[in-house]
Amino acid sequence: MSDARLAWEQLWAIVWKDLRMEVRSKQVWISMGLFAALVLVIFSFALDLHVENTAAVAPGALWVAVVFASVLGLGRTVTLEQDKGSMDRLLLCPVDRQVIFVAKLIGNLIFIGAVELVAVPLFALIYNLPVLTLSVVPILVLGTLGVATIGTVFSVVAANTRAREVLLPLLIFPLLVPVVIGAVRATQGVITPVVDDAPWLGLLLAFDVIFVSIATVVFQYVVEE
Repeated sequence: MSDARLAWEQLWAIVWKDLRMEVRSKQVWISMGLFAALVLVIFSFALDLHVENTAAVAPGALWVAVVFASVLGLGRTVTLEQDKGSMDRLLLCPVDRQVIFVAKLIGNLIFIGAVELVAVPLFALIYNLPVLTLSVVPILVLGTLGVATIGTVFSVVAANTRAREVLLPLLIFPLLVPVVIGAVRATQGVITPVVDDAPWLGLLLAFDVIFVSIATVVFQYVVEE
């Protein structure tokens, strides 16, 4: 069996294992989905009370909900693995660390994507904004990839500390500022065609390329700590 084929099979074996665990427990997806929905509802009342131009501000509510729900879910996923010893057993297997990172990244993308499948239609319903279009798909893909990449690496870092619930947001949020800004502005471009979303999509793409490359290299050192 070639090395590439072996790595491919190991990759999807890890992804399938993570998805199967979550389908059985349903702890991460439900908590992420409920949290995102709660944030959207709370912001809808706040925006209705204090902001007249909902189309200009509402995209911020959407991405705040996605980012906060993602951090909640990513931290919970790694914590469960640490408590059960799943990560330690995985590291003892003859699997390349980069394969583990890519598998974890794909799993986290699926988790966050499942939440967005609920959050985006709910956002369109609550705020009455035209975001259910194909033009929003690249924004969701690039934004989610940025969030999942940073979250995958730093959730492992935080899981090895005692104050992991507090440390994880402190590590992730500053780095996600470009993602949030780019995703919010690009989403505004979908809602309000006057805003040009091309530069912001470029920002998201550049962020993803840079940090996916860095994370793929440094993950093997982070996970051994």
